[in-house]
Amino acid sequence: MQKDLFNDSEEVPEDLDLSGLFELSIDAFYSALYAQMSELPIGAELGRFVEKVLKAGGKDDRASADRAATDRGDPDVLAVLGAARKVSREIHRLIGLLRFTPDENGVYIARCAPDHFILPSFSEHFAMRFGETPWEIIDEKRGLCLRCNGKDRALLIPAGDSGAPIKKDNKDPWEELWQLYHRSVLIKDRKNPRLQQQLIPERYRKYLPEMQDST
Repeated sequence: MQKDLFNDSEEVPEDLDLSGLFELSIDAFYSALYAQMSELPIGAELGRFVEKVLKAGGKDDRASADRAATDRGDPDVLAVLGAARKVSREIHRLIGLLRFTPDENGVYIARCAPDHFILPSFSEHFAMRFGETPWEIIDEKRGLCLRCNGKDRALLIPAGDSGAPIKKDNKDPWEELWQLYHRSVLIKDRKNPRLQQQLIPERYRKYLPEMQDST
């Protein structure tokens, strides 16, 4: 079973087609796509956003389409851009915060519980990063897993079909090695809890072994 990546919310019109946006404005396309992935209740605003950009673009008027897609004086545009910004921020944040641990079969597994439905956005980045090494990213909040065998394209599947072991409370050797590295580079006199909280919000910390190190 695979998840319908971009039309999973009842708030989003079922017939919403983003393909026309891509030809007119790549920025508008990704703004709409990320707004869908936000899972925020902005389906009506998103539908009107798409209509306005397509109407402004007319017959391949890309400049007008771009202007319509960035008009922050329009409440529909503002809602879509705000949702897209939240998704983009979380994607970039989690790319740096995901921690992978190999299982007994050599599959590198990371777990997370993002605020938004962002698993599909990790596919290209981690496929290039891991090469032929198989990997999985599990979204525990949604019960989904992005799996790549190192040869084919990554697939989105139910987490229960991934075969990944259930996360246990006891530490594994890889986590202990990461914590050792973290302690070795830590400069205690330069600790800044306020900045740390800003860069790594509390909700992400349960998946970071270095944050569980109390020594």
